Amino acid sequence: MHIILHQPEIPGNTGNIGRTCVATGTPLHLIEPLGFRLDEKAIKRAGMDYWQHLDVHRYMNFEEFREKNPDAKIWMATTKAKRTYTEVEYGPDDYIMFGKESAGIPEEILVENEEHCIRIPMLPTIRSLNLSNSVSIILYEALRQNGFSDMQREGELHRLKWKE
Repeated sequence: MHIILHQPEIPGNTGNIGRTCVATGTPLHLIEPLGFRLDEKAIKRAGMDYWQHLDVHRYMNFEEFREKNPDAKIWMATTKAKRTYTEVEYGPDDYIMFGKESAGIPEEILVENEEHCIRIPMLPTIRSLNLSNSVSIILYEALRQNGFSDMQREGELHRLKWKE
């Protein structure tokens, strides 16, 4: 899986998303302009000491991303989509794209990719969920569909033992 952030604005969200990407072995693709510098304290605080392990790629715009990833199958997360994120089948090499916090993915991109637009169901009284929460929800569904490949599925207690 791959995560794309199109012009993210809030460093804390991108830091949290970066940490989730490290935890899942998911590359992060950032499309500029960014609303912050990648060396800001806020992004490092949210990503903690995991940021150095992140597989991150930067692009000047969406066109450059498409040029460098011409065969990318991109699912576009938007509150404007007709179907939900659970109604599609994700491949292990698919990309999931999210737009900036204040406006989402530009509609010019969405209308060209309607069949790949997905949404998270929510009550109509709220505009959207937090970006980092949205990434986690959809990414983990995609990973679940692909059997959580290469991920640890069991844990151990630190001081005690689980009952047999």
